[in-house]
Amino acid sequence: MTTPETRSDISLTLTRTYAAPREAVFPAWTEPEALKQWFGPTDEFTTPIAEVDLRVGGRYRIGMQPPDQEDLHIVGGVYREINPPEKLVFTWSWEEGMDVGETLVTVEFRDVGGSTEVVLTHERFPSEEARDKHNEGWSGCLARLVKAL
Repeated sequence: MTTPETRSDISLTLTRTYAAPREAVFPAWTEPEALKQWFGPTDEFTTPIAEVDLRVGGRYRIGMQPPDQEDLHIVGGVYREINPPEKLVFTWSWEEGMDVGETLVTVEFRDVGGSTEVVLTHERFPSEEARDKHNEGWSGCLARLVKAL
């Protein structure tokens, strides 16, 4: 039996700058109550689940709820690298719905004179379609992060 080949060369990179120091931006990615304020592709989404075991090998789980729907979109994974306030690396896998397998997310927090440049790289997508859907979701999340800061 053969397994399907994963296209590890398909990735996306998004860069945004926030008028806040890294020491404020990094916790927005790692504290459950902060994640609940911004994590979701649009303002209409809520985030009732945000579980974080912030240690290398620890797991996270985030549940996003679309407007007027009971079903949650739940993603989770394992922290691979944690270097506050500079870098966060974690696996990314949907519990159901979007079947893209396990991908990898790297978030870098760069100090730019009191502001923070966030560089998000999401890689190992199985298809360009999966990458494009995640691009939409991440773009919405990163726009909402401004409001949480």
